[in-house]
Amino acid sequence: MEEPQIEEQNKLIDVAPALISVHPSQKSIAVTVGSDLRVFNLIDNSPVTLVDESNESFHKDSVRAIRYSASGKLFVSTGDDKLVKIWSAESWRCLNTICSEKRVTAVAISHDDSYVCYADKFGVVWVVELGGIKGVSLLSHYCSIITSLEFSPDGRYILSADRDFKIRVTVFPEEPLQGAHEIQSFCLGHTEFVTCIAFVSSPELTQSYLMSGSGDSTVRLWDITSGSLLDTCEVSTVAGHLESNETEQTQVTVTDLCAIPDSSLAAVAIQSFQGILLLSCDLSAHTLSITKVIQIPGESFIPTSISVSTSTLWMVSGASSGSNQPGYSRVRVISCIESEKSSILEDEQIPGGAKLLEKLQGKASIEESVMIAASEAVRTAMSSLLMKKQYSEEKREFRKRSRNDKKTIN
Repeated sequence: MEEPQIEEQNKLIDVAPALISVHPSQKSIAVTVGSDLRVFNLIDNSPVTLVDESNESFHKDSVRAIRYSASGKLFVSTGDDKLVKIWSAESWRCLNTICSEKRVTAVAISHDDSYVCYADKFGVVWVVELGGIKGVSLLSHYCSIITSLEFSPDGRYILSADRDFKIRVTVFPEEPLQGAHEIQSFCLGHTEFVTCIAFVSSPELTQSYLMSGSGDSTVRLWDITSGSLLDTCEVSTVAGHLESNETEQTQVTVTDLCAIPDSSLAAVAIQSFQGILLLSCDLSAHTLSITKVIQIPGESFIPTSISVSTSTLWMVSGASSGSNQPGYSRVRVISCIESEKSSILEDEQIPGGAKLLEKLQGKASIEESVMIAASEAVRTAMSSLLMKKQYSEEKREFRKRSRNDKKTIN
C-alpha cells in the first residue's frame, strides 16, 4: 500500500506555473501552461500556428522553460517531456528537437545563435549546436537541480544557478562541444535556493552586473568577475506589509525578475504578492533599493512569470496540474514600466486586445473563481517545486525502481 501513497504525494510536484516570454523587439509573445505552448504575433495581430514536422509531437508534459534568443531569431521550449524544441521565431517552424536523458529545468541561447544550452534535473548542463542531433555535457552541478541559466551580455560566461544556494560563473569555451572546464567564480551568499538570475546594465557603464532572486526573501547584486556580493535588497518587509492577511512577517520567494532595457531598473515578482516591485540599481555605488511598488487591484492575480520588451512589462499568472489537465493563465500588462506614468492596462488596451487574450489565456476572459483556484495552485507549486524532499530508505528504493529516465543498455 506504500507505493500509491508515494504517487499521491508526488502529484503535488506536477503543478507547473504558467510562463511568459516576449520577443526582444515585441514582435511576438509566448505563453505556456502545462504542455500547451501558445504564441501570438503582435505585428500581424494574429495567433500563430506552430509547425512541427519532426517525428515527435508538440510537448507531451509540462513546459518548464521558454526563451527567445537575444537576436529574436530563435525560440526554445523544453520541460518534463525531456524534449528541447528549437523554433524559428519568424516562421514558427520547429527547426530541431533534442531528446534529453532527464527532465529539463532551464535553457539559454548563445548570443550568436550557434548553441543552445539546457540543464536537466540532475544538475548537468548540456550544449547542442544549432542543427545538432544530440546534446553534449558542458558542465555539472553534481546532482543539484539547476533553476536558471543565463549568458553574460558579452557572451564570455555562462551562469548557472541552483537549488543549493549557489551561482556558478563558467567561461564559455571557444569549442563548447569539448566541455567547459574553466570556472571564473562562484557567487555565494544566498541562504535558500536561487530561483532566477538576470543582468542589469547602464548606458553610462561598460560593465554589467548580475541580479539574483531566491527563496531567502532577497534580491542580490553581484560582480561576476570576482563573485563579490555588492548589495542585498530585502523584499519580505514590503511584501509582508502589503499583504493584509499576513499577521507577521514571513520569508517569501522571489519567483522571477527581469531587467528593464536601457535603464538601471528591474522588475521583481514575489510569491503570493499581487503585484510587482521595481528595484533601482545604482551601478556606480553598487546598491539596490526598492523604488516603486505596483499593486494589481481587483482580481486574484499573482504573477508566476514576467518578461519585458522596450518599456512594456508582460505578466502571466496561472498553473496546470499535469500534462493531461487543462491549464489556466491570465495575462496582464504594465506600460511605461520605467517611468512615473506607468499604468496597468485594461484588457481592451493591451496590444492585440481580445484576440491576444483568447489565444494566450485559452479564452478572452477568465472567471474570478478559476483564478483564485489557480493562485492557490501556484502557491503550492512555488512552495514545493524547489524544496528538497526527505525520503525514507524504502521510499528511496521505490523511487529508484520507478524512475522513467533510466538509461537502457542494448
